[in-house]
Amino acid sequence: MTHVLDFVPIWTLILGMAVFFYVLLDGFDLGVGILYGFAPNTPARNALMNSIAPIWDGNETWLVFGGLGLFAAFPLAFAIIIPAVYFPILLMLLALVFRGVAFEFRFRDAKRKTFWDRAFNCGSGVATFAQGMVLGSIIQGFEVKGRAFAGSSFDFVTPFSILTGIALMFGYGLLGAGWLILKTEGELQHAARRQGRFCLLGVIGAIVIVSVWTPIMNPAIASRWFVLPNILIFAPIPVATVAVAILAWRSLGDRSEVLPFACSVGLFALSFFGIAISLYPTIVPPYLTLRETASSDRTQAFLLIGALVLLPIILMYTSWSYWVFRGKVRSDIGYN
Repeated sequence: MTHVLDFVPIWTLILGMAVFFYVLLDGFDLGVGILYGFAPNTPARNALMNSIAPIWDGNETWLVFGGLGLFAAFPLAFAIIIPAVYFPILLMLLALVFRGVAFEFRFRDAKRKTFWDRAFNCGSGVATFAQGMVLGSIIQGFEVKGRAFAGSSFDFVTPFSILTGIALMFGYGLLGAGWLILKTEGELQHAARRQGRFCLLGVIGAIVIVSVWTPIMNPAIASRWFVLPNILIFAPIPVATVAVAILAWRSLGDRSEVLPFACSVGLFALSFFGIAISLYPTIVPPYLTLRETASSDRTQAFLLIGALVLLPIILMYTSWSYWVFRGKVRSDIGYN
């Protein structure tokens, strides 16, 4: 079967797409949750909540799809990565659940609305920080012996993973600010522009630090980026990142409504490509590649049939929901 079709690159693209869509879509609504704590009053908080109310739970479809795809298509990678980052994943899931509960109870439990507001804000921040620590742990790599994780349950706690956790909070905050610029008007939009610029500075700082730290930490990454001809081939990535960052800063200061969010997405896409270039073809850095951790060709072929049916459905209903709920939001019309 491998002579007819190689399924590993196909599943790599599918999982990469799932991860990117999750980071993008759930990223901006988690970012709104992070910025939610800075809303000055109840009408402002209502408007922020209404901006994501119709679509926030559907965004997490990509998290489920990506997790199941990793388990089925690359089971050995799943078996190593999950024990290595068990606690941040558990913390992320608990925070997402707590956030979802707070979202619903805020509108039903008026006496304790302040508590649920804080719960929604904290749940968003904790879930984002935990995701960033998972990312940092994957970039650092895992201690593996044979075909099993051989490290400690707390190996994920390092200065680098803490940095990536904080960096992702700035990144999601930038996405959230871009979304609020699209969905709000007046003082709320002005506040989102100010918050977006602050988050953009954090993102730029994090990109610079991570770009310097990772080659020092991992010689394989240094050789991937800084030897000829790779240094010429990959040079457009950092150049484009600088250009998009400058454009984002300018767009946050003018009247553009689409460009700030588009630039935020662009920065995430470029960062995503940069990480992919640094790690490919490993999926369990620095030891195991995608091919070494893949399930059998027969299994991947069987799973691909279901994925090719499911993916268009997810994309269609996601696109339709965003189209139906397009336009500006108001604090007095919406979920509440």
